[in-house]
Amino acid sequence: MSKDQYCPKCQSQDYVKSGIIKGRQRFKCKQCNYYFTVQKMGKRIDDYYVTKALQLYVEGVSYREIERVLGISHVSVMNWVKTYGIKRPQHNENYHPTYKILKHEELAKYVGCSENVKGSGMIITEIGDKFMLIKWERFRK
Repeated sequence: MSKDQYCPKCQSQDYVKSGIIKGRQRFKCKQCNYYFTVQKMGKRIDDYYVTKALQLYVEGVSYREIERVLGISHVSVMNWVKTYGIKRPQHNENYHPTYKILKHEELAKYVGCSENVKGSGMIITEIGDKFMLIKWERFRK
């Protein structure tokens, strides 16, 4: 056990584990018999990914697709949508979003081909060292 913490009462590093209270490890100081817990740090996701996940959600990408692309739990994305009160704009039912993850060279080649760009709307967003291209195509009936 690493002794990188101190008793908040006497500053001693002479303590032992003494159970778990509300999900946090509890300790007992051997010097002053004081019980204390350490602050649970939790897992924090970088704000960049929170913003990116919310952008993708607004663009019509599903929770599960966001999970696959960013590697962030779809439940976390749902919680952020609820926390920030994000509402998706109404999308026309004749169009649906598809996406591709491309490297810089692949993106340049894809956008350079007029067949790929014709008759659809698209957004390109950076994800780490790659790019995500979201494209709306008309449903063919």
